[in-house]
Amino acid sequence: MSTFSIGSRLIGPDQPPFIIAELSGNHNQDLERGLAIVDAVAAAGAHAIKLQTYTADTMTLPGAFRIDDPNSLWYGRELHELYQEAYTPWDWHQPLFERAKSHGMLAFSSPFDESAVDFLETLDVPAYKIASFENTDWPLLRRVAATGKPVIMSTGASTLAEVAEAVAVLREAGCKDLVLLKCTSTYPATPQNTNLRTIPHFAQLFPESPVGLSDHTMGVGAAVAAVALGACVIEKHVTLRRADGGVDSAFSLEPEEVAALVTETERAWQALGQIQYGVQRAEEKSRLYKRSIYVAQDIRAGEPFTSENIRVVRPGLGLPPRYYEPLLGKPARQDLRAGTPLTWEML
Repeated sequence: MSTFSIGSRLIGPDQPPFIIAELSGNHNQDLERGLAIVDAVAAAGAHAIKLQTYTADTMTLPGAFRIDDPNSLWYGRELHELYQEAYTPWDWHQPLFERAKSHGMLAFSSPFDESAVDFLETLDVPAYKIASFENTDWPLLRRVAATGKPVIMSTGASTLAEVAEAVAVLREAGCKDLVLLKCTSTYPATPQNTNLRTIPHFAQLFPESPVGLSDHTMGVGAAVAAVALGACVIEKHVTLRRADGGVDSAFSLEPEEVAALVTETERAWQALGQIQYGVQRAEEKSRLYKRSIYVAQDIRAGEPFTSENIRVVRPGLGLPPRYYEPLLGKPARQDLRAGTPLTWEML
């Protein structure tokens, strides 16, 4: 699996997980709130902020569709109206990106049509994100790949054939650096529908691409588990407070949770280590606390060892416990005091 850089950040299995904070529409049409979210997730340690670049008119038509799923967060909303509420005004991108850069964070976006790519190119973004619902839009994929920049693509609500086709389209159009994100396109997603075992399978099917998780579950547990299964990138929606409302607030992380996400995913990655058996250098002193055979009662020379006068206890300064049974009935060579670790010279 290849390792490559997005801006100054290396992405790959031999690097700490790359944490992307998805702003989405949680700015609630208030630029100052959007900037405050950037500040908060930067302080929490997120490595990148990601926007979504579209307008309601580039996404759908007025009156084209009303959400009729009673289980949806957006039940009853007209789609064009919802996108009008959720979109990030294009003239906000530069101040949001500049605020992120002032904190040392990367900043990029998901374009939803080719005009968005043209716009984002004027802002010199370091990478592009392809949203799950756009990964079958081959003209968009080709336009993004033509920029020559790294691409992160979500794979929610997609067949394996669609993912493979999208990968092929991107590669053929010039995309060299590609991350694939396991994603469940429900909002929120349940742990039962997250299917993290897909991550190592993706890595087998697409060995040239680092794999990650675009996570819509609550909390950070799924993300930590994903890293343990090989995820190199984690994307989570973020907000200031879920109670503030917003189109995606119900399944977004608050700043304290973002900090936990950054810390715990890096711990999970560090803990992966390598295949290891035997005694590590860090464990050498702990060997003292293994059990061994000790004299439990005073023993006179020539007296046999019994289950009453020798015991297996801590620390490990005496003979190993595997010799306990063979020693029973053998005579002591010398007088021994209780509390003495038993050695071969004492037989």
